Amino acid sequence: MTLPRDPAHPASSGRRPGAADIEELRRSVSGAVIVPDDARYEEARRVWNGAIDRRPALIVRCRDAADVVEALRFARSERLLVAVRGGGHNVAGYGTCDGGVVIDLSPMRAVRVDPATSTVRVEGGARWGDVDAATQAAALATPGGLVSTTGVGGLTLGGGIGWLSRAYGLTCDNLIAADLVTADGTQVRADERDRPELLWALRGGGGNFGIVTSFELRLHPVGSVLGGAILYPLEQAAAVLRAYRSVVAEAPDQLATVLNLMTVPAAPELPSDLHGRRVLAVGVCHSGAPEEGERAVAPLRRLGTPLLEQIAVMPYAVRQRLQDASAPAGLGNFWKAHYVTGLDDELIDLIVAGAARATSPLSQIHLYHLGGAIARPGADEGAYGHRSSPFLVSAVAVWDDLSSDVSPHVEWARWIWAGARPHADGTYVNFLGEEGRVGVRAAYRPGVYERLAAVKARYDPTNVFCLNHNVEPALEPGGGGSS
Repeated sequence: MTLPRDPAHPASSGRRPGAADIEELRRSVSGAVIVPDDARYEEARRVWNGAIDRRPALIVRCRDAADVVEALRFARSERLLVAVRGGGHNVAGYGTCDGGVVIDLSPMRAVRVDPATSTVRVEGGARWGDVDAATQAAALATPGGLVSTTGVGGLTLGGGIGWLSRAYGLTCDNLIAADLVTADGTQVRADERDRPELLWALRGGGGNFGIVTSFELRLHPVGSVLGGAILYPLEQAAAVLRAYRSVVAEAPDQLATVLNLMTVPAAPELPSDLHGRRVLAVGVCHSGAPEEGERAVAPLRRLGTPLLEQIAVMPYAVRQRLQDASAPAGLGNFWKAHYVTGLDDELIDLIVAGAARATSPLSQIHLYHLGGAIARPGADEGAYGHRSSPFLVSAVAVWDDLSSDVSPHVEWARWIWAGARPHADGTYVNFLGEEGRVGVRAAYRPGVYERLAAVKARYDPTNVFCLNHNVEPALEPGGGGSS
């Protein structure tokens, strides 16, 4: 059973493009055009979240920006809904649609590193594993999420919280420039000199303003890191969390921690006597000198009595892959999240209670420690908000039986989310589900949404790019900066 649909989710026109029109599109693009009777269709229509089951009229696998222009032109001429797929990891499933055109960037995964300028150019369909492999060859990296399978595009445009963010900022803080195709099919570049207001919007405003075909990102000197995890029994979770909040209050910027209340999977690298046990896992990444990392991590080893510690010096790209197995494609997912103003006893008790009553052994509760470089950029450097929030709490409902009733898992996540609301300080746009579109303003600070709406009106006045956490175009275009 799939997730309940948001009644505000837009529908396509219902028109079916003719065979002659599709053949003309095939002649116009270098990539593949996949229709429902194609043997590749069932695989091609899938996205990461297995609870999303949609059937587009056709899928265009673009090889370059020219293909993107042609695919968009076709969709608009046929009056079809447009979905844009980068990594396909969006939990709401906005990388696909019913009856419309999926502009699939997945063949566009080229990565070009310039060590002389410490920058990297990344095509719009790349995943973080592609980026890390290329940048690590030069002992460089940019903040890129928590797993290597996440798409670069969606993460960057929504903010980008990762293992390096406390040290070097969000992914969007490291966005120097972007090439994109706007709603009228024009190819433009946004940087600090040309279209700076558009660049501001791309730094956290989501996929509202065009199809980004390439990103230029700032790199930092990162080779090896001290990474891994410490596992504590769930019975100790309340005491561990109370001790943890004091430890991280003094943590250096180079130390990133993400807590995961979870059930230990039957993974071969984990002791068999822990399989199926509920734990609090303290995920660690220290990007400074190893001896400094050992000093920073030491207090985390004393939060309670650990069941297991697996922390070692490793290449950053290896740290990025450690949790890939925890987020496989094809499972059902439903997320609810809040930034929170602090980690007080009441919220700790809620988190622990939520972990104990999880409806699936695959479900997790994540607690991200923020601050550091995330909190330092000026308010005008990007649309991303909530920089002062010290933590982010996310209830991640996951299930493997896609034919079952999903409501217990959905209600579990909503119960935690509702209980955390008194502590809430907004929401993270990248963790919004489809139902979050009506509350997208909560992802932005006062005045930011209105500024985004003005940029939207300049570059997409008819809301062609509506399959996202949508910012509707302002009625009166203006304030969009240089064009």
